[in-house]
Amino acid sequence: MQRPPRQPRRPPRPLDAARLEELALAYVARFATSAARLAAYCGRKLRERGHVGQDQGAPPPDVAALVARFVASGFVDDEGYARARAGGLLRRGYGARRVSDALRADGIAEPLREEIAPGEAGRREAAAAYARRRRLGPFARAPLGATDRGGYQKQLAALLRAGHDSAHARHVLAAASPGELEDWIAEAREEEDRTA
Repeated sequence: MQRPPRQPRRPPRPLDAARLEELALAYVARFATSAARLAAYCGRKLRERGHVGQDQGAPPPDVAALVARFVASGFVDDEGYARARAGGLLRRGYGARRVSDALRADGIAEPLREEIAPGEAGRREAAAAYARRRRLGPFARAPLGATDRGGYQKQLAALLRAGHDSAHARHVLAAASPGELEDWIAEAREEEDRTA
């Protein structure tokens, strides 16, 4: 039995301001986002589909004004988004540098990135979480031998790629047990409590 030929797809209709706003509203309802990511999404949709009156030289819908309205109405909150994104990355074990890079890519401004950057205890917790998740250092199935330089370098490189600084990465790999890492984290927490 032969299949009937497929109908060719119609090109999508060009966007007007109302339809672009509907798409933007559906996007923020489905995804947590920053103002810069929403603007990029709207810009991409306009490039893909065009806009009404484009062939007559009409200007496209004002994406900046749309994003500003969404920010003013509370649909988009860069601070809330940045805190949630940073918290998720830190819990997964990514370091401060990797978190900052992800937030920069999401269009979060430098002052806000600095404000939500983790403290020393948060950085240590993230390094330990990454080591636990990837089974590095004291969490490894088989401990590294004193002569296993290649294995040590691989584990160190993994921690550095995850955004941890070299001092934290080396401390995690030098820990004899998970309990030693917990003590290291508790020490930083106590220091932060004293200075707060």
